[in-house]
Amino acid sequence: MTDDRKTLRRELRARRRNLGAPARIAGAEAIAARLLALPFAPSEGYVAGYWAMDGEIALHAWQLRLPKDCIYCLPVLHEDQRLRFAPWRPGDALIPNKFGIPEPALAETSLLEPEQLSLIVLPLVGFDPRGHRLGMGGGWYDRSFAFRQQRAAPPWLVGAGFETQRVDRLDAADWDVALDAVCTEADTLDCRSAVFA
Repeated sequence: MTDDRKTLRRELRARRRNLGAPARIAGAEAIAARLLALPFAPSEGYVAGYWAMDGEIALHAWQLRLPKDCIYCLPVLHEDQRLRFAPWRPGDALIPNKFGIPEPALAETSLLEPEQLSLIVLPLVGFDPRGHRLGMGGGWYDRSFAFRQQRAAPPWLVGAGFETQRVDRLDAADWDVALDAVCTEADTLDCRSAVFA
């Protein structure tokens, strides 16, 4: 990672952390409506979100409004450096992973492979209008969804963030997996035409 990327990541993380509680609450409500209105939003199957940390936009309002036949999942770190996904409902047991992020406390045999999901909402540090995502730098989502570089969805990949995290352009590395859409509190960007262009 270049120093420019490190600097940008630090700046964008500070921007989202500096948002006040009213903006966060309104943002969670607005993003729930935008995610539910996506043209490819599933009416059934497994969908995944994330546990919001470090100022990330929260997904609880979306989770609670999902269609009844959708099963909400959270990501789980796996020893092969790829994510697995575990069904989770409020009140189910959670344990912290090596980064301190809560994960469902399920047996490995109960975890889902990335290919088994219909839609995944990814956290992001920054994004551009073409669907390029700047994450925390660990590469977990890019490794887990590398198969998407060879074929179109599903699963659909949607970034979630605040408008303050938008940048004009992010240079993509060969291993970066582009998003199908990005939802913020103020906008929905359909990036599908840019993904395989």
